[in-house]
Amino acid sequence: MSHATGFAIFGTALGAMGVAWSEHGIAGVFLPEASEAATRRRIARRLPGVHELAPGPEVARAIDGIRALLRGERPDLAGIALDLSAVPELHRRIYQVARTIPPGKTLSYGEVALRVGDKGLARDVGQAMARNPFSVVVPCHRVLGADGKLGGFSARGGTETKLRLLSIEGVQMAGTVPLFLVGGADEGKSEA
Repeated sequence: MSHATGFAIFGTALGAMGVAWSEHGIAGVFLPEASEAATRRRIARRLPGVHELAPGPEVARAIDGIRALLRGERPDLAGIALDLSAVPELHRRIYQVARTIPPGKTLSYGEVALRVGDKGLARDVGQAMARNPFSVVVPCHRVLGADGKLGGFSARGGTETKLRLLSIEGVQMAGTVPLFLVGGADEGKSEA
């Protein structure tokens, strides 16, 4: 991960998330852990020495966009600047394609690979999604296996979290029901 200069914790419909930034943009997005304290510990492990700071205007806009998305709105997160300095070139290209997938839509690993330029890169797409440091902003949850199969998800909660994110966006997976009602009841609240 790039050299982050600060981080902030913020409440969402999923729980307390974190965002880290550098002078080049968002350096990492952290999905909720079991508690706000656990999210803070994860950030401290991933970014030793980074300090919790009040976010500047650009980071605050990114946080607002993430919150809106997790309330079921459809903000355009494509304009959020990302610090890609620690991201390999192939992953940058894959993330660029993933960022074009609108809320409520999905692509398969193979379709993303084809848009990157080589259908044979489907495994590379899977690896890039598993290592995605910008979860939600680079919507790895919108990338599925062949024939609409869910595929994996490396965040806490695994595929259940992936299903929750897709459900918020209105994607109905075959054989599932919505996992929860979309709403901001927990937004702004956090667990200590």
